[in-house]
Amino acid sequence: MPTFYIKHITEYNYSDSVYDAASQMMLHPIQDAYQNIPSHTLSITNNPTIETRKDFYGNTVGTFMIIEPHTQLSIISEVEAVTFEKSLPEDQAPLEQQWDTYKQLKNNPLFMDFLDYKPFDGSHEITNLIESKGLRRTTPFKASMALCDYVFNNFKYIQGITNVDSNLNDIWTLKAGVCQDFSILLIQLVRMLDIPARYVSGYICPNDDNSRGEGATHAWVEVYMPFYGWLGLDPTNNVIANQFHVRLAAGRNFKDCTPVKGVYSGQAEEDLFVKVEINTTKSIINDTAFSQNEGEHVKHRNSYRQSLKNMPNQQQ
Repeated sequence: MPTFYIKHITEYNYSDSVYDAASQMMLHPIQDAYQNIPSHTLSITNNPTIETRKDFYGNTVGTFMIIEPHTQLSIISEVEAVTFEKSLPEDQAPLEQQWDTYKQLKNNPLFMDFLDYKPFDGSHEITNLIESKGLRRTTPFKASMALCDYVFNNFKYIQGITNVDSNLNDIWTLKAGVCQDFSILLIQLVRMLDIPARYVSGYICPNDDNSRGEGATHAWVEVYMPFYGWLGLDPTNNVIANQFHVRLAAGRNFKDCTPVKGVYSGQAEEDLFVKVEINTTKSIINDTAFSQNEGEHVKHRNSYRQSLKNMPNQQQ
Protein backbone atom coordinates (compact mmCIF):
# COMPACT_ATOMS: atom_id res chain seq x y z
CA MET A 1 0.00 0.00 0.00
CA PRO A 2 2.52 2.65 -1.10
CA THR A 3 1.77 6.38 -1.04
CA PHE A 4 3.07 8.73 -3.74
CA TYR A 5 3.23 12.52 -3.82
CA ILE A 6 3.13 13.75 -7.40
CA LYS A 7 3.75 17.25 -8.72
CA HIS A 8 3.03 17.77 -12.40
CA ILE A 9 3.83 21.15 -13.97
CA THR A 10 2.57 22.16 -17.41
CA GLU A 11 3.71 25.61 -18.50
CA TYR A 12 3.07 27.48 -21.74
CA ASN A 13 5.13 30.60 -22.50
CA TYR A 14 3.95 32.73 -25.43
CA SER A 15 5.99 35.08 -27.61
CA ASP A 16 3.10 37.59 -27.57
CA SER A 17 -0.14 38.06 -25.66
CA VAL A 18 -2.90 35.53 -26.24
CA TYR A 19 -6.49 35.66 -24.98
CA ASP A 20 -9.77 33.72 -24.87
CA ALA A 21 -7.82 30.57 -24.01
CA ALA A 22 -9.94 27.46 -23.48
CA SER A 23 -8.22 24.41 -21.99
CA GLN A 24 -9.15 20.81 -21.22
CA MET A 25 -7.37 18.74 -18.56
CA MET A 26 -7.27 15.01 -17.90
CA LEU A 27 -5.34 15.46 -14.66
CA HIS A 28 -7.87 14.13 -12.13
CA PRO A 29 -6.64 10.67 -11.03
CA ILE A 30 -8.98 7.70 -11.14
CA GLN A 31 -10.44 6.67 -7.77
CA ASP A 32 -11.39 3.04 -7.28
CA ALA A 33 -10.67 0.01 -5.10
CA TYR A 34 -7.00 -0.01 -6.17
CA GLN A 35 -6.25 3.71 -6.13
CA ASN A 36 -7.26 6.19 -3.43
CA ILE A 37 -6.67 9.94 -3.79
CA PRO A 38 -6.71 11.62 -0.35
CA SER A 39 -5.86 15.01 -1.86
CA HIS A 40 -5.58 16.70 -5.23
CA THR A 41 -5.03 20.42 -5.89
CA LEU A 42 -4.82 22.36 -9.14
CA SER A 43 -3.14 25.77 -9.30
CA ILE A 44 -3.71 27.64 -12.56
CA THR A 45 -2.68 31.07 -13.82
CA ASN A 46 -5.32 33.72 -12.96
CA ASN A 47 -7.17 31.18 -10.80
CA PRO A 48 -10.00 30.42 -13.26
CA THR A 49 -13.12 28.46 -12.39
CA ILE A 50 -12.66 24.77 -13.22
CA GLU A 51 -15.69 22.85 -14.41
CA THR A 52 -15.59 19.06 -14.34
CA ARG A 53 -17.60 16.32 -16.02
CA LYS A 54 -17.40 12.57 -16.62
CA ASP A 55 -16.71 11.40 -20.15
CA PHE A 56 -18.10 8.24 -21.78
CA TYR A 57 -15.27 6.14 -20.31
CA GLY A 58 -15.75 7.40 -16.75
CA ASN A 59 -12.77 9.77 -16.69
CA THR A 60 -12.99 13.14 -14.95
CA VAL A 61 -12.45 15.95 -17.46
CA GLY A 62 -11.67 19.48 -16.26
CA THR A 63 -12.15 22.61 -18.38
CA PHE A 64 -11.43 26.30 -17.82
CA MET A 65 -11.08 29.58 -19.71
CA ILE A 66 -8.77 32.57 -19.37
CA ILE A 67 -10.32 35.45 -21.29
CA GLU A 68 -7.89 38.24 -20.43
CA PRO A 69 -4.57 38.65 -22.35
CA HIS A 70 -1.63 36.67 -20.93
CA THR A 71 1.84 35.57 -21.98
CA GLN A 72 2.09 32.52 -19.74
CA LEU A 73 -0.19 29.70 -18.67
CA SER A 74 0.88 27.53 -15.76
CA ILE A 75 -1.02 24.44 -14.55
CA ILE A 76 0.32 22.77 -11.42
CA SER A 77 -1.32 19.52 -10.34
CA GLU A 78 -0.37 18.09 -6.92
CA VAL A 79 -1.64 14.63 -6.06
CA GLU A 80 -1.42 12.33 -3.08
CA ALA A 81 -2.10 8.79 -4.28
CA VAL A 82 -2.38 5.60 -2.25
CA THR A 83 -2.22 2.48 -4.40
CA PHE A 84 -3.11 -1.13 -3.64
CA GLU A 85 -1.66 -4.23 -5.25
CA LYS A 86 -4.09 -6.10 -7.47
CA SER A 87 -3.88 -9.88 -7.56
CA LEU A 88 -3.09 -11.42 -10.94
CA PRO A 89 -5.50 -13.57 -12.97
CA GLU A 90 -5.70 -17.14 -11.76
CA ASP A 91 -5.82 -18.22 -15.41
CA GLN A 92 -7.31 -21.61 -14.54
CA ALA A 93 -10.56 -21.58 -16.54
CA PRO A 94 -10.74 -23.90 -19.57
CA LEU A 95 -9.09 -22.42 -22.67
CA GLU A 96 -12.17 -22.55 -24.90
CA GLN A 97 -14.32 -20.99 -22.20
CA GLN A 98 -11.94 -18.05 -21.87
CA TRP A 99 -11.83 -17.29 -25.60
CA ASP A 100 -15.62 -17.71 -25.90
CA THR A 101 -15.97 -14.82 -23.45
CA TYR A 102 -14.70 -12.41 -26.11
CA LYS A 103 -17.29 -13.55 -28.65
CA GLN A 104 -19.95 -12.31 -26.25
CA LEU A 105 -18.30 -8.89 -25.98
CA LYS A 106 -18.13 -8.00 -29.69
CA ASN A 107 -21.54 -6.29 -29.67
CA ASN A 108 -21.33 -4.98 -26.12
CA PRO A 109 -21.18 -1.14 -26.24
CA LEU A 110 -18.87 -1.11 -23.22
CA PHE A 111 -16.23 -3.06 -25.16
CA MET A 112 -16.79 -2.31 -28.85
CA ASP A 113 -14.47 0.71 -28.85
CA PHE A 114 -11.70 -1.38 -27.29
CA LEU A 115 -11.91 -4.08 -29.96
CA ASP A 116 -11.81 -1.89 -33.05
CA TYR A 117 -8.62 -1.78 -35.13
CA LYS A 118 -7.57 -1.05 -38.72
CA PRO A 119 -4.95 -2.82 -40.85
CA PHE A 120 -1.48 -1.25 -40.83
CA ASP A 121 1.88 -1.88 -42.48
CA GLY A 122 2.78 -4.63 -40.02
CA SER A 123 -0.56 -6.48 -40.06
CA HIS A 124 0.68 -9.39 -42.16
CA GLU A 125 3.79 -9.85 -40.02
CA ILE A 126 1.79 -9.73 -36.80
CA THR A 127 -0.74 -12.24 -38.15
CA ASN A 128 2.14 -14.59 -38.90
CA LEU A 129 3.57 -13.98 -35.43
CA ILE A 130 0.25 -14.85 -33.80
CA GLU A 131 0.07 -18.08 -35.79
CA SER A 132 3.72 -19.10 -35.38
CA LYS A 133 3.61 -18.61 -31.62
CA GLY A 134 0.23 -20.33 -31.32
CA LEU A 135 -1.19 -17.40 -29.35
CA ARG A 136 -4.78 -18.42 -30.03
CA ARG A 137 -4.00 -21.85 -28.59
CA THR A 138 -2.88 -20.51 -25.24
CA THR A 139 -4.74 -18.46 -22.63
CA PRO A 140 -5.53 -14.78 -23.28
CA PHE A 141 -3.32 -13.88 -20.30
CA LYS A 142 -0.28 -15.71 -21.68
CA ALA A 143 -0.93 -14.42 -25.20
CA SER A 144 -1.14 -10.80 -24.01
CA MET A 145 2.05 -11.18 -21.97
CA ALA A 146 3.80 -12.63 -25.03
CA LEU A 147 2.79 -9.63 -27.16
CA CYS A 148 3.94 -7.22 -24.45
CA ASP A 149 7.29 -9.00 -24.44
CA TYR A 150 7.44 -8.79 -28.25
CA VAL A 151 7.00 -5.00 -28.25
CA PHE A 152 9.57 -4.52 -25.50
CA ASN A 153 12.22 -6.66 -27.20
CA ASN A 154 11.70 -5.60 -30.82
CA PHE A 155 11.27 -1.83 -30.49
CA LYS A 156 13.89 0.55 -29.12
CA TYR A 157 13.05 3.15 -26.49
CA ILE A 158 14.38 6.40 -27.96
CA GLN A 159 13.10 9.76 -26.74
CA GLY A 160 12.51 12.34 -29.45
CA ILE A 161 12.43 9.93 -32.40
CA THR A 162 8.63 10.30 -32.66
CA ASN A 163 6.19 13.06 -31.77
CA VAL A 164 2.67 13.35 -30.46
CA ASP A 165 1.23 12.94 -33.97
CA SER A 166 3.22 9.84 -34.97
CA ASN A 167 0.97 7.03 -36.13
CA LEU A 168 1.16 3.25 -36.06
CA ASN A 169 2.90 3.00 -39.43
CA ASP A 170 5.56 5.51 -38.32
CA ILE A 171 6.28 3.45 -35.22
CA TRP A 172 6.42 0.23 -37.21
CA THR A 173 8.86 1.72 -39.73
CA LEU A 174 11.14 3.25 -37.10
CA LYS A 175 10.98 0.21 -34.79
CA ALA A 176 11.40 2.75 -31.98
CA GLY A 177 9.52 5.26 -29.86
CA VAL A 178 8.47 6.10 -26.31
CA CYS A 179 5.74 4.84 -24.00
CA GLN A 180 2.96 6.43 -26.04
CA ASP A 181 4.17 4.59 -29.14
CA PHE A 182 4.75 1.28 -27.37
CA SER A 183 1.21 1.44 -25.95
CA ILE A 184 -0.39 2.29 -29.30
CA LEU A 185 1.39 -0.68 -30.84
CA LEU A 186 0.49 -3.16 -28.10
CA ILE A 187 -3.16 -2.12 -28.27
CA GLN A 188 -3.20 -2.92 -31.98
CA LEU A 189 -1.55 -6.31 -31.49
CA VAL A 190 -3.85 -7.37 -28.67
CA ARG A 191 -6.97 -6.26 -30.55
CA MET A 192 -5.84 -8.35 -33.53
CA LEU A 193 -6.35 -11.30 -31.17
CA ASP A 194 -9.91 -10.03 -30.50
CA ILE A 195 -8.97 -9.12 -26.94
CA PRO A 196 -10.28 -5.73 -25.71
CA ALA A 197 -7.46 -3.28 -24.98
CA ARG A 198 -7.45 0.34 -23.85
CA TYR A 199 -4.91 3.15 -23.53
CA VAL A 200 -4.04 4.38 -20.02
CA SER A 201 -2.44 7.69 -19.10
CA GLY A 202 -0.76 8.33 -15.76
CA TYR A 203 2.54 8.15 -13.92
CA ILE A 204 5.10 5.45 -13.24
CA CYS A 205 6.35 5.77 -9.66
CA PRO A 206 9.72 5.06 -7.98
CA ASN A 207 10.43 1.41 -7.23
CA ASP A 208 13.42 -0.93 -7.10
CA ASP A 209 13.69 -1.01 -10.90
CA ASN A 210 15.11 1.78 -13.02
CA SER A 211 11.90 2.30 -14.97
CA ARG A 212 11.60 4.07 -18.29
CA GLY A 213 9.13 6.93 -18.31
CA GLU A 214 9.81 8.47 -14.90
CA GLY A 215 9.88 12.27 -14.80
CA ALA A 216 7.03 12.68 -17.30
CA THR A 217 3.50 11.48 -17.85
CA HIS A 218 3.51 7.81 -18.73
CA ALA A 219 1.28 5.52 -20.77
CA TRP A 220 0.53 1.82 -20.77
CA VAL A 221 -2.23 -0.60 -21.77
CA GLU A 222 -5.04 -2.43 -20.02
CA VAL A 223 -6.32 -5.69 -21.52
CA TYR A 224 -9.56 -7.36 -20.53
CA MET A 225 -9.12 -10.82 -19.02
CA PRO A 226 -12.01 -13.30 -18.72
CA PHE A 227 -13.33 -13.84 -15.18
CA TYR A 228 -10.94 -11.12 -13.94
CA GLY A 229 -11.33 -7.69 -15.50
CA TRP A 230 -8.79 -5.16 -16.74
CA LEU A 231 -5.11 -6.06 -16.42
CA GLY A 232 -2.44 -3.37 -16.83
CA LEU A 233 0.54 -4.14 -19.09
CA ASP A 234 3.44 -1.69 -19.49
CA PRO A 235 5.25 -2.59 -22.73
CA THR A 236 7.82 0.18 -22.22
CA ASN A 237 9.14 -1.68 -19.18
CA ASN A 238 7.74 -5.16 -19.92
CA VAL A 239 5.97 -5.36 -16.56
CA ILE A 240 2.45 -5.74 -15.24
CA ALA A 241 1.20 -2.26 -14.29
CA ASN A 242 0.15 -2.51 -10.69
CA GLN A 243 0.74 -0.52 -7.50
CA PHE A 244 3.62 1.53 -8.97
CA HIS A 245 1.44 2.94 -11.74
CA VAL A 246 -0.92 5.83 -10.89
CA ARG A 247 -3.77 6.13 -13.39
CA LEU A 248 -5.18 9.41 -14.68
CA ALA A 249 -7.47 8.31 -17.49
CA ALA A 250 -8.30 5.39 -19.79
CA GLY A 251 -9.71 5.47 -23.31
CA ARG A 252 -9.44 4.22 -26.87
CA ASN A 253 -6.20 6.03 -27.59
CA PHE A 254 -3.95 8.95 -26.63
CA LYS A 255 -6.48 11.56 -27.78
CA ASP A 256 -9.01 10.28 -25.23
CA CYS A 257 -6.47 10.72 -22.43
CA THR A 258 -4.40 13.80 -23.38
CA PRO A 259 -3.32 15.41 -20.07
CA VAL A 260 -3.70 19.02 -21.29
CA LYS A 261 -4.89 20.50 -24.57
CA GLY A 262 -6.63 23.67 -25.65
CA VAL A 263 -6.97 26.60 -28.00
CA TYR A 264 -6.41 30.33 -27.78
CA SER A 265 -6.87 33.45 -29.85
CA GLY A 266 -3.63 34.94 -31.14
CA GLN A 267 -0.73 34.21 -33.46
CA ALA A 268 2.03 33.86 -30.87
CA GLU A 269 4.60 31.09 -30.82
CA GLU A 270 4.49 28.98 -27.70
CA ASP A 271 7.05 27.07 -25.70
CA LEU A 272 5.59 24.15 -23.77
CA PHE A 273 7.45 22.98 -20.66
CA VAL A 274 6.42 19.84 -18.76
CA LYS A 275 7.93 18.34 -15.63
CA VAL A 276 6.79 15.61 -13.25
CA GLU A 277 8.30 14.82 -9.87
CA ILE A 278 7.21 11.91 -7.69
CA ASN A 279 8.21 11.34 -4.07
CA THR A 280 7.37 8.66 -1.54
CA THR A 281 7.44 11.13 1.35
CA LYS A 282 5.54 14.36 1.67
CA SER A 283 7.73 17.40 1.18
CA ILE A 284 7.42 20.97 0.00
CA ILE A 285 8.62 21.24 -3.59
CA ASN A 286 9.31 24.78 -4.73
CA ASP A 287 8.60 25.64 -8.33
CA THR A 288 12.23 26.67 -8.68
CA ALA A 289 13.20 23.04 -8.09
CA PHE A 290 11.97 22.29 -11.58
CA SER A 291 14.85 23.44 -13.74
CA GLN A 292 13.92 24.49 -17.28
CA ASN A 293 16.70 22.18 -18.42
CA GLU A 294 15.12 19.15 -16.76
CA GLY A 295 11.66 19.14 -18.29
CA GLU A 296 10.40 18.64 -21.80
CA HIS A 297 10.20 21.63 -24.16
CA VAL A 298 8.13 21.84 -27.35
CA LYS A 299 7.89 24.95 -29.54
CA HIS A 300 4.75 25.45 -31.58
CA ARG A 301 2.64 28.08 -33.29
CA ASN A 302 -1.08 27.97 -32.73
CA SER A 303 -4.41 29.77 -33.06
CA TYR A 304 -8.12 28.95 -32.87
CA ARG A 305 -7.92 27.68 -36.44
CA GLN A 306 -6.12 24.59 -35.09
CA SER A 307 -9.09 23.59 -32.95
CA LEU A 308 -8.07 21.84 -29.72
CA LYS A 309 -4.53 21.11 -30.84
CA ASN A 310 -2.55 23.17 -28.38
CA MET A 311 0.42 20.81 -28.83
CA PRO A 312 -0.13 18.35 -25.97
CA ASN A 313 3.09 16.93 -24.63
CA GLN A 314 4.05 13.43 -25.77
CA GLN A 315 3.92 10.83 -23.04
CA GLN A 316 7.33 9.33 -22.32
